[in-house]
Amino acid sequence: MSDKLLVVSTDCHAGLPIADYKPYVESKYHEMLDMAVPITVEMMEKSESQFLIKDINDAWRAPIQQELTGAWDYRERVKMLANDGIAAEVIFPDGITEKNTPPFGAGLGLSPKDMVPELQWAGAMAHNRWLVELCGNDPARHIGVASIPLLWDVDQAVEAVRWCVDNGLRAVMIPTLWYEQDAYHHVKYDPFWEVCEDLGVIVHFHSGPAPHAEYFGAGFPAEDNREQLPGAMGVYVSEVMWWLYRPLTFMIWGGVFERFPRLKVMIVEGGTMFMLPPWLRLMDFHYSEGQISAKLGNFREHLSMKPSEYYQRNIGIGASCVLRPDIDIRDDIGLEKIMWGSDYPHPEGSWPNTAQYLRDTFSNLPEQDGRKILGENAVEFYRLDRARLQQVAEEIGPDVSIFN
Repeated sequence: MSDKLLVVSTDCHAGLPIADYKPYVESKYHEMLDMAVPITVEMMEKSESQFLIKDINDAWRAPIQQELTGAWDYRERVKMLANDGIAAEVIFPDGITEKNTPPFGAGLGLSPKDMVPELQWAGAMAHNRWLVELCGNDPARHIGVASIPLLWDVDQAVEAVRWCVDNGLRAVMIPTLWYEQDAYHHVKYDPFWEVCEDLGVIVHFHSGPAPHAEYFGAGFPAEDNREQLPGAMGVYVSEVMWWLYRPLTFMIWGGVFERFPRLKVMIVEGGTMFMLPPWLRLMDFHYSEGQISAKLGNFREHLSMKPSEYYQRNIGIGASCVLRPDIDIRDDIGLEKIMWGSDYPHPEGSWPNTAQYLRDTFSNLPEQDGRKILGENAVEFYRLDRARLQQVAEEIGPDVSIFN
């Protein structure tokens, strides 16, 4: 076995500065885009000012301005991957960090709240067209996650998935929150799960979305109500992981994985993997302890397995910048489920100090376990070209000595 590690980041981000999406947007929406760009940029700036400490964020950015352009510039991106020792990456849309979100609300949040369905679809497909070009530079190394506003139109989503596969994309991101739309235990979504299962498309949920108005006020981000709502950020960071897990709660109890046993789903950047075992224990408890909830009827007869067994069979964990305490409970979480991510180009990620992060986090870890978390699990889950990626790893991969 090679001393060079095959590393896969299951959480990277990319996107054009919003105005630069125009060539990828259908011409009939160009006027709307011209109107939307300055408003969107203003709202992103206000969101950034409330989510990040500007002085700290500006200081972090200052020495790496050029490298940050790798969020859309392929030449810089390849340099970043080489410096981080990353052989392959899973690429999500971006958001406020570099003001490079897809237009019309089709970015990382992909919320249906206050959105125009037709425009959100237009923005999503603009990003997907650009993403095809980006990943086409080296499809073995770049796994693009298409933006799919599933909630508005299931048939349109099915056709979009087919378009993605025809154009080389085999991963999609759908909304984490549905607000007034139907939740994911509704059988109307079955054609979408079916096409993803049949075509081997992996469904993703990415952390970040939450009912922000409850935390930061109804006027967020246009209004800054932090003085009137002390502790809002604390509430947000304490709850946001539940919104990431929530779609899976609906899908598991709704029998989605029972009806579509080969469907694969990833949850990414939860930041709290230690919460997974009690969440699974809770669902298993209600599945197994029938006498306690008998008066509620048999709400599990359509399931042939415990919730934790669907989790083990169908679900992967994008463990962005995973901390050592979470790695140390890997057997409780499921070692084969855990897939590391760098979160480039976000300031909470490991970049540009990934090499030091790897040494600090993975030292004294059994080599076999470390190899799985850093790349082998992702190669298996995403069905990547191992031989090709090992060639890349021989040139840029970190050395196995990080486990010493």
